[in-house]
Amino acid sequence: MTDIDCETPPFGVYVHVPFCTHRCDYCAFATWTDRSHLIADYMSCCRDQARALARGMAPVTSVFFGGGTPNLAAPSMLAEVIAELPLAPGAEVTVECNPDLVTGAAMRAYRDMGVNRISLGVQSMAPHVLAALGRQHDPAMVEASVYAVRSSGIDSLNLDLIFGSPAESVADCEHSLRAALALEPDHMSVYGLTPEPGTPVGDDPARHPDDDDMADKYVLIDEMLERAGFEMYEISNWARPGAQCRHNLLYWQQGSYAGIGCAAHSHRDGRRFWSVRTPERYVSAIRAGRTVEAGSESLDDDERRLEALQLALRTSAGVPAGAVPDDVADLVMPAGDGRLRLTVRGRLLANEVAIRLQHPPQTPA
Repeated sequence: MTDIDCETPPFGVYVHVPFCTHRCDYCAFATWTDRSHLIADYMSCCRDQARALARGMAPVTSVFFGGGTPNLAAPSMLAEVIAELPLAPGAEVTVECNPDLVTGAAMRAYRDMGVNRISLGVQSMAPHVLAALGRQHDPAMVEASVYAVRSSGIDSLNLDLIFGSPAESVADCEHSLRAALALEPDHMSVYGLTPEPGTPVGDDPARHPDDDDMADKYVLIDEMLERAGFEMYEISNWARPGAQCRHNLLYWQQGSYAGIGCAAHSHRDGRRFWSVRTPERYVSAIRAGRTVEAGSESLDDDERRLEALQLALRTSAGVPAGAVPDDVADLVMPAGDGRLRLTVRGRLLANEVAIRLQHPPQTPA
């Protein structure tokens, strides 16, 4: 992946593709399994929205197609959206993919249209854990998908894992990580299972993760990834040197980004706004020339500064030492340049530390 010119301010575009063939048992995202008949019209509207936004858009340093299942849409539909955007030279372009839908032809088409990063939703490499999560692929499909990505010439690969299901032992977690590392990704996103209300996992207490079990697995994951040459740059994200996800970093650094599609969020200078939730309402609004904005919120300067601290706390960059009160000092360690970052134990208690952060004293001019 070519480096972005350091003088180009980061600006991202997120494209939400809300279609799936099956809803996983833990999923609370804005996705639908019964709307495949809308895909062509929906992606056409995403193209139209991209064209309209591009008129006043800064050079785009990262594009992320998320979902849902973006690889349910034909590659040509994604290509039409990309073609409308003013991409900066070397822009990072990521497509999230489900392993059971990956084909070599699609990966080659992605490469030809400028996609240079694939994020595979692996979740686990243990079949019984995948079944407990409501996933429909198996480890063999993951291996075949990675082969398809590598054979296409796409040069950056992320694997997503989820840990913490009661169906997963610590040994299962270790097996999944070893199997994933054997596929030689350059980025790993490893998330703890969250029991979202209204999902099969969330509505069944027997399927909720155990905090102590989650902590043991997180420590194991961090140790294994560090030994494999990965660096933690955000609580749930590790990368080989130089392979951090630029689009991820936009979120953690309060960067600016535009959302395209239904339920997509945007951020500009402390103002957040989001689009109508359903694909039908989105298509209707775009076709009628109406705004797709459904709501917004704005942070004042103090709120933005505090949020910046809370987001930075999640990253390896850490926060100014003066922002960390003494009662949580044992959960942080030096990060250089007068900053502190969370220890591994601190990451397990990140929310507790975040609510205690304080604005560091202002240095006199």
